[in-house]
Formats: sequence, C-alpha cells, structure tokens
Amino acid sequence: MIQSPEILSRRADVHVQRSGPGDVEQCSGSRVCGGHAEISGHALAVRRNVLTLSAEQKRVFVSALDQAKRTTHPDIVIATRHYSEIFGPDNSTQFQNISIYNLFVWTHYYSVSKTFLGDGEPSFSAVDFSHEGPGFLTWHRYHLLQLERDMQDMLRDPSFALPFWDFSTGGSECDICTDDLMGARSRFDSTAISSNSIFSSWRVICESVEDYDTLGTICNSTESSPIRRNPAGNVARPMVQRLPEAQDVAACLEIDAFDTPPFYSTSSDSFRNSIEGYSAPEGPYDPVVRSLHNLAHLFLNGTGGQTHLSPNDPIFLLLHTFTDAIFDEWLRRHTADVSSYPLENAPIGHNREFNMVPFWPPVRNAEMFVSAADSLGYSYEVQWPARALTLTQIITVTVVAALIIVAIVFAAATCVVRSRSFGTETRQPLLGDQYQRYDEQHKTQSVV
Repeated sequence: MIQSPEILSRRADVHVQRSGPGDVEQCSGSRVCGGHAEISGHALAVRRNVLTLSAEQKRVFVSALDQAKRTTHPDIVIATRHYSEIFGPDNSTQFQNISIYNLFVWTHYYSVSKTFLGDGEPSFSAVDFSHEGPGFLTWHRYHLLQLERDMQDMLRDPSFALPFWDFSTGGSECDICTDDLMGARSRFDSTAISSNSIFSSWRVICESVEDYDTLGTICNSTESSPIRRNPAGNVARPMVQRLPEAQDVAACLEIDAFDTPPFYSTSSDSFRNSIEGYSAPEGPYDPVVRSLHNLAHLFLNGTGGQTHLSPNDPIFLLLHTFTDAIFDEWLRRHTADVSSYPLENAPIGHNREFNMVPFWPPVRNAEMFVSAADSLGYSYEVQWPARALTLTQIITVTVVAALIIVAIVFAAATCVVRSRSFGTETRQPLLGDQYQRYDEQHKTQSVV
C-alpha cells in the first residue's frame, strides 16, 4: 500500500492517536477518523454556482480566499529538504510554515512532481498520484474538502462552502473573469489580471521546476511571479479557444463504467477518463481530444493551464468543484458503490485501497468514492443539462411523433372534407334533393 512520504508534519500541539484496526480512532486536528472523512462539528455545506451568488456573497468569498492566502496554516508545516536531509547541519528539522491556500497549491504540486533520484541522475517522471488514473476524482475531491474545512475553521463558519464554476456555459468567454470574482483581464497586459482585482497581487509558488528536478530542492512557500491568464488566447490551438458545452456534460454522465483498463489516460468508455478530458465526452478515446476538465484548464491559457502550477490561479478550485459535482451526480445516477472503483492494476497510487499522496493522516481512494451529501458533509445545487436520449428512446419518440403527425394529417383532412361538404350544403336551396330546382345557367331545364 502506498504511504504518504514524510513531507508533511503536524505541529506538536496537534495530537493524533490511533487504536487497533477495529477500534474508533481518536483524532484532534485530523480530517479523517474511523475510515471516513470526519464531518462532526461541520454543518452540511451547500456548494452553489458562483455566478448565482449575490454581490455580497461574491465579496465575502473573494475576501475569504485572500485571507486563506495570507493566513499561516495552524496545523501543518512543510519539508524544505528531502527526507535524507531533513535534519540540517545543526540538527534542526528543515520544515517551514505555509499559508492555508499555499498548502493547497503545494499539495497538488507534490502529487505531480518528478521523483529526484540523486545528483547527476535524471528525475523520474512516470508517476502522477492525482491525474491519468482512477484516483483523479477521489484525489481532487479530498484536496478540495481539505481546503474547504481549513477555510471553515479559519472563518469560524462551519457552513462556508466553496462555490463552483459551470464551465459548460461560457462558450468562448471566461464568464467568471470579472473583477468581482476571479479578476478581469488587465487593460495594459493581455496576460495579466486587472489591478482592480485582489488576485492581481497574488504570487505563485512551486515555479522553479528545473531546480527541483536537477538540484533536488523542494517547492517551499517562497512566492515568485504573478498569476498569468489569457482565456481563449491560444490561437495556435483553436480547439482550446472554447470551453466545453452542456451536451458534453450530459454525454459523459451517461457513460456506465467508472473506469476501464488500462485505467489510464488511454482508457475508452470510461467516465473518469472522459470527465478528466482525455477521451471524448461520449467515451471513445482519441489522442487528439481534450475535453471537459482538461479543456477548461487549457482554455485559461496561462498559470491555470500548467499542471504543476494550476492551483495558484484560484479559478482552479471553482473548476474542480464543478468537476466534483459531475462526479457526485454520476455516482447518484448510476447508484455506484465502491466495487465500481478498480481494486488493482491502476497506476501507482490509484488503486482503490491505496493512500492518496501526500495527504496526512492517510486517506484512501475508497473513502472518497461515496455520496458527498451522505458521507462528506456537503452537497451541490446544480442545474443539470437535459439527459441524452438512448437509441431505443430516440426510435420510440420518432415512431410516436410519426403516429401523431399521421393522426393530425388524417384529422385535418377529415375536417377539410367535412368543411367542403358543409360549405356546399350551405349554398344549396333549403329544399332537399327530392325537390326540383333551377340551374342558374339553364333556368328552363329541370336538373334534379
């Protein structure tokens, strides 16, 4: 079983006591107890479409994010050196404080970072603990949940909920890139955020990838350059100049299998691979396709489009809450239980019972493969697109429609015939046919 490396440490005043396998764990400062995400003490948080929030709700949300960016995490510090060098020359531990939001960024970076194999050795890049496998959805689900819980504690508001961005409605526009939300485009630099947005002052972490890969250094809390963003600006790739569409969401929700062999980015007819965006929304794998989650990231065309940096742009969390909402809706529609999740043969870290790296205390993929409202303490308010019809339903609707049309035509024809008959009768004398009458043109001739 994959265990989280020793790159996270809880402060000395946080106590975690574990009992035997069959006993209930006693936790303080922990997010996971007794085999399930701990929800005691937290009200059911309702995640809503960020565009439907009131002006005041938007202001509160943006302010809370900025506060999380500036607030030191009360429980967790991060390692600044590899485990073999965790004790410095003076025997002091090489840990560092980090803010609540930067921990969110750092955790994601660590899950995708290359493995440093030593001086002079090329770093190993074949392992990704949070993408291109079944764990994509469960890993990001817990990633978001951890941030949401941390912000609830920071705000002392157990009802605080992360909103979502329905990325299937914007077309070729970033409809949340406004100064009251994620920041408009700067008038002076097309790749920068407007100075009217608080996010223009944010700086990214985990940017020195070359140093991490060649020198063995580790991403720390050092901030560097500003967030970059140029939605729909990648003219070299027209495919990523538009966001996903509502029918793409509807199509992927109809896929029956959660994941299929080889449980990777090449899987076909896999809900996970379609929502992640390596397969077409309908399921078939196509190496050229980038859809749904992947397409939304690439559309941002900047910090948010680079895997190791993407959480630095706060749009990341709104994008992923909607991805998680789709996951939760799929679980509901297909009444899926944990047996739908691959037990083995998935990439490293992605099997059902594997721990998700680098979360601490350990959390298994299986623990996140549950209904959010029933087990994780939050729910969604989403207006889902109409469900796509099956072939049988299409045939049935076509036949019924044809019969209705035939019936309407028949009824109309009958009415026309009757109308003509009635019209003729209204032009006849009041006397019936058994009485003689005169023809207008031959008045001397009896015609009846």
